[in-house]
Amino acid sequence: MTHFAVFCGASTGHDPVYLEAARSVGRALAERGLGVVYGGGHVGLMGAVADAAMEAGGNVVGVIPGFMTEKEVAHERVSELILVKDM
Repeated sequence: MTHFAVFCGASTGHDPVYLEAARSVGRALAERGLGVVYGGGHVGLMGAVADAAMEAGGNVVGVIPGFMTEKEVAHERVSELILVKDM
């Protein structure tokens, strides 16, 4: 296995423990040499996973509907951003 799919929210929630857990997941995957495939956004828990993975040197692939790029939600710094028609 080379990549791990992560599904999580576009918000961080009310308890900071979830944000730290998301960052820990991203870091841990990258440190183990696993890439991250996720929803492609820069916000919320999904953005935290992506950022932490990239900060740890990981490969991050975002898959996001094209209309979300118009709302400026897409993460611009991921290793690869794949635009799809819809969810």
